[in-house]
Parts: sequence; C-alpha cells; structure tokens
Amino acid sequence: MNSINNTIAGLELAQIGWVVPDIHAAVKFLSNALSIAGFPQPEHIRAQDLGMTYYGQAVAGEWLTTQTYNGGAFIELIQPVSGQSMFHDYLARYPAGGTQHIAFRLPVSDFDRVTSDLREQGYAIISEVDHPIARMAFFDTYQTLGVATEIMGITPGGWIAIEQMQKVG
Repeated sequence: MNSINNTIAGLELAQIGWVVPDIHAAVKFLSNALSIAGFPQPEHIRAQDLGMTYYGQAVAGEWLTTQTYNGGAFIELIQPVSGQSMFHDYLARYPAGGTQHIAFRLPVSDFDRVTSDLREQGYAIISEVDHPIARMAFFDTYQTLGVATEIMGITPGGWIAIEQMQKVG
C-alpha cells in the first residue's frame, strides 16, 4: 500500500487555501505587507451552486472567496459567511484563521486512481465537487499533514481556465 507521501509525490502543487475571518483584511495584508497582488474582488459562493458535498450531504454553506496566482501556485482566501462547510468548521476551531488546505492538481483522467488510493489509506473525504473545469475532493489529512488535502482533477477546459487565471495573477 502507498503512503500519502507516495500518493501526492507525483502531483503538482496547485493552491494554498487560507480560511480567514475577514477576507478584506487578509487581501489588504497580503497585497500591502507582502506585495502579493492580483486578488480580484471576493465572490460570494454557495456550496449548493457548486454541488459541493459535506461528508456526503448537500448543505447550505456560503462563503466569500478570492484567489491569485503567485509564482507557481494559487493563493486562495475563504471567509465563511453562513451555513455549514469544512471552511466553517476550520474557522470555528481556529477563530484567527489559517492555512486550511493544500491542493494538488493532475489531469482528470488520473483523479479516480489518486482519490481511490487515498481512501484505501484510510483518509476520509470531507467535501467533493464535480465542476466543469475540475473534479475536486478534500481529504481529512489534518492528523498527518496539519491541513486538509485537496485533489483537483483538471478537465481539458480547466487547463485553459488555469492558464487564463495565471496570466491575470
């Protein structure tokens, strides 16, 4: 059996996801103090609009999010607004916020193989999304890595979207 290290070793780091109590303050800090530019206005996201599950169930979670590309990976900021989600859980546990997930990407054709491998290793899925640009699964790897692990299976259209987002960031 593979270990999580072997499973994610061949994947590309795609994103660092921070859950924050105030997305505007986080953008201001990252932009001004650390010169990380390119964050668009935060978008209001509803889990139901994404078909995002939370422990296998559809829930009414809502949050604000924005992201920018910064030299090899995206930086995503998430501020829970209402309802229930893994982002709400994180902020409830860590009110000051912090790094909640690290995302790795691969072609969608390899998504089932990698996610099956992680499930076989005993890692539970917290949330899943089946979106036109990517299939995403968030695994509970907090005990092993200190953060959740997101696996992104990028569709052909998704690779085009990523390229466009990288040019903006």
